Amino acid sequence: MKRRIRAAERRARLALRHHLAAPARGVPEVAESLIALHATDPATVHVSAAVRLAEPETAERALYEDRSLVRMLGMRRTMFVVPAALVPVVQAACTDEIARKQRKLLLQHLATAELDGDLGAWLAEVEQGALAALEARGTAQAQEIADGEARLRTKITMAAGKPYEATGYITNRVLFLLAAQGLIVRGRPRGSWLSTQYAWATAESWLGAAPPAIPADEARAELARRWLRAFGPAPVDDLKWWTGWTAGQVKKALARIGPVEVDLDGVPGLVLPEDAEPVAEPEPRAVLLPALDPTPMGWKAREFYLGAHEAPLFDRTGNIGPTVWWGGRVVGGWAQRADGEIAVRLLEDAGAEAEKAIEGESARLSAWLGPVRVTPKFRTPLEKELAS
Repeated sequence: MKRRIRAAERRARLALRHHLAAPARGVPEVAESLIALHATDPATVHVSAAVRLAEPETAERALYEDRSLVRMLGMRRTMFVVPAALVPVVQAACTDEIARKQRKLLLQHLATAELDGDLGAWLAEVEQGALAALEARGTAQAQEIADGEARLRTKITMAAGKPYEATGYITNRVLFLLAAQGLIVRGRPRGSWLSTQYAWATAESWLGAAPPAIPADEARAELARRWLRAFGPAPVDDLKWWTGWTAGQVKKALARIGPVEVDLDGVPGLVLPEDAEPVAEPEPRAVLLPALDPTPMGWKAREFYLGAHEAPLFDRTGNIGPTVWWGGRVVGGWAQRADGEIAVRLLEDAGAEAEKAIEGESARLSAWLGPVRVTPKFRTPLEKELAS
């Protein structure tokens, strides 16, 4: 008979493993526990880490000094910040396939540039020239790399003949392709930790050695195992959604790790064999998570921690805004106003103890942010209302 794991136990596991019950010991531990930090919005990386620490700090030291974290494209073709040791796994499990698709797309666009000869060979030469220009500079912005490889300023036309037709240089597309192949990485941004303009470096120079290549099937199995440890028990569809894999890829990955089937309040779910024992509920703790935080973005089916609060907290394309958590579940949302105040609205009665703890956490976050103003890249109904 399948073991039944109710929503309350899933929330307990979430709170314990995602540092919503007790603070983490440092930024790398936060990233390791969550597999990766969402980095589509640069602020998310730093706030996601800070709110999970007893003494908040940005992820800058881990990213740019210790280099224990690396910014890279990964699951669902989304930007993440990943522990350096996990880079080869994400690369083989997700990013290599993205690179193959992007190369094919860029070659199609290069057909509009009226180049002579074999476009594939021409692109390979440009890639090598860009790598050489970057190696000569150590770290460099895109424009500086193009100064060393003039062919990066070749112009292409996208969506030819459409109302939204556009023409531009191939510079960023080639750098994107090199990064998707794991050959270069994004370094320190220009300006503050809210900036999206990054310097580039070769992966070998930034990390001290080129990340090793591993078989894709092996990498997918390892990533699935880590996801089940961090986000399980959960339905198979949640793993498929989170990774962006095909059904066949998911099936092969799970066959390698042999998860146990469980009953999630009537929905079939999976859990690692060594992780099937009951988990006790921890003491509740208030946490304010930023927009696109990896915890609420870890599942496709979110009712067990979200309840009926989806409409005010998500935008129309499925991006979550800032959320207030208590006892491993969402109880409200928040926003930062122009004067720095953290405005909170509870969407249910969480009790006097929760309200007091949330008020204290709001003050702590406001004090840590200080003069920094964080506006989510994707605005949600409640965040927009509270910020005004």
